Amino acid sequence: MPVYTRRTRVDAPLADVWSFHSRVEGLEALTPGFMNLEVEAIRGPDGEADPDVLMQGSEIDMSMRPFGVGPRQRWTSVITDREEGNGVAWFRDEMRGGPFPRWVHTHRFRTDGEATIVEDRLEYELPLGPLGRLFGPAGVVGFAPMFRSRHNRTREILEK
Repeated sequence: MPVYTRRTRVDAPLADVWSFHSRVEGLEALTPGFMNLEVEAIRGPDGEADPDVLMQGSEIDMSMRPFGVGPRQRWTSVITDREEGNGVAWFRDEMRGGPFPRWVHTHRFRTDGEATIVEDRLEYELPLGPLGRLFGPAGVVGFAPMFRSRHNRTREILEK
């Protein structure tokens, strides 16, 4: 299965970076405009609507229409794991019922002096069965600009 990884050093404390990424507002702020993201509903692990923090078990119903082309692509993202402690914090979300047969995104943050290393690791499978598997490694062509934008935006928002 193809894997895409991107790391960036953000000149901001881990607590600030972690807090920002733990809220749906972080997702909305970091998703490039060309993706045309719409968050349609958020549920906490106990079913609470619009929780302040995305904890393990939280679900986000969303849709995108990249570049405004084609029908909106809808899916649910579920926070499957979340941990923090000893200068490290991370969470993992998985796409359910969306355009990709497999999408597992691990967001990892670790202290680096006064700064934070942000790492995104994406395990994915492209649609179209055998054809998608054949072209899976080329997915980096689409993911690199999106994650580069996310990491640049993280620095713009959090670095003082």
